[in-house]
Amino acid sequence: MATRYWIVSLPVQTPGATAASLWSRLQDGVSRHSFDTPLYRFNVPDLRVGTFDSLLALSDDLVKSNVFVEGVSHKIRRQIEDLERAGGVDSGALTVDGVPVDTYLTRFVWDEGKYPTMSPLKEIVGSIQSQVAKIEDDMKVRAAEYNNVRSQLSAINRKQSGSLAVRDLSNLVKPEDMISSEHLVTLLAIVPKYSQKDWLSSYESLDTFVVPRSSKQLYEDNEYALYTVTLFAKVVDNFKVHAREKGFQVRDFEYSPEAQESTKQEMEKLLQDQEAMRTSLLQWCYASYSEVFSSWMHFCAVRIFVESILRYGLPPSFLSAVLAPSTKGEKKVRSILEELCGNVHSIYWKVEDDAAVAGLGGESECKIDEKSRLYEDEALQNIFLMKEVKDFELETLLGDN
Repeated sequence: MATRYWIVSLPVQTPGATAASLWSRLQDGVSRHSFDTPLYRFNVPDLRVGTFDSLLALSDDLVKSNVFVEGVSHKIRRQIEDLERAGGVDSGALTVDGVPVDTYLTRFVWDEGKYPTMSPLKEIVGSIQSQVAKIEDDMKVRAAEYNNVRSQLSAINRKQSGSLAVRDLSNLVKPEDMISSEHLVTLLAIVPKYSQKDWLSSYESLDTFVVPRSSKQLYEDNEYALYTVTLFAKVVDNFKVHAREKGFQVRDFEYSPEAQESTKQEMEKLLQDQEAMRTSLLQWCYASYSEVFSSWMHFCAVRIFVESILRYGLPPSFLSAVLAPSTKGEKKVRSILEELCGNVHSIYWKVEDDAAVAGLGGESECKIDEKSRLYEDEALQNIFLMKEVKDFELETLLGDN
């Protein structure tokens, strides 16, 4: 069963309170009222605040950028699923930095080497965006090359399967089935299944120079049967006309062992190329998913930091945590969070406000939506991030809106 995660932020505003004391209160509340809800700290570092105006501008960009980063992670995940299905292998567990995705989330640690905390927030966000964009572009190129090979294989398979009226006949005909001499030639006739008796009783009379009892069936599918017929070369055109009048199709065919062998070799090479490219692309997708998901979590940490300051004020004083409530326990967890937020902020955790809040989020069409809480700063409205993970992907608590 899928595990759903919330990433939340709570204000540390009570006089004398600390993040540690608020964490203890949250642990106590969860253990007493929703003991089956896993709870973890989500470690957001002390990032560079900058100016209040820069945070407001960045907050608007974060909403749009988050959709992009989310979308890329899902594209890679879907590509992995397609590749595993094409290879007939069981789906492997996705990992981030060598650990399961949920473990990475619940034990998240900021990568100081990749994203220095003293860098401007806009620079960190820009670095994440450019890195994810490069991975997306690389995936498009790799996927296009792989799909091109698949398309070539599909084209060959279509020629070698399907209706006898259009498919390649070379793999159905043997050398001994064909006669080709100075005067005699063997033709291949496509006969509707329901007209086989008519063909066998009439083909000798379609022209005076047809070899008696020369027709034999080579193959039959759900619609047609493939028959040979031998006749004099000089009456081929007349025979085709008479056969067409009777509802029989004479296929143009020239038996060529060289062409047949060439097609076989081409097919084998394409199959080898397809498997090699599938394996290579799958390995790349595993590594890239890890990279993108890690970037996504760093992005979420930045967004929590920015929106917490905009919501709760300066200096930064908040507690971020990850919870995994069950559907039945969701209401209890909301009540706990509401109590810890105090009277000023408790309204943002009430269930009845969800519909209005979701409408302000502006992302109802995303597969991975955002659980948001609204705050008002005079005429300004911003959306505060709250995420959940389902099957290692962030999805909405509200469902499709």
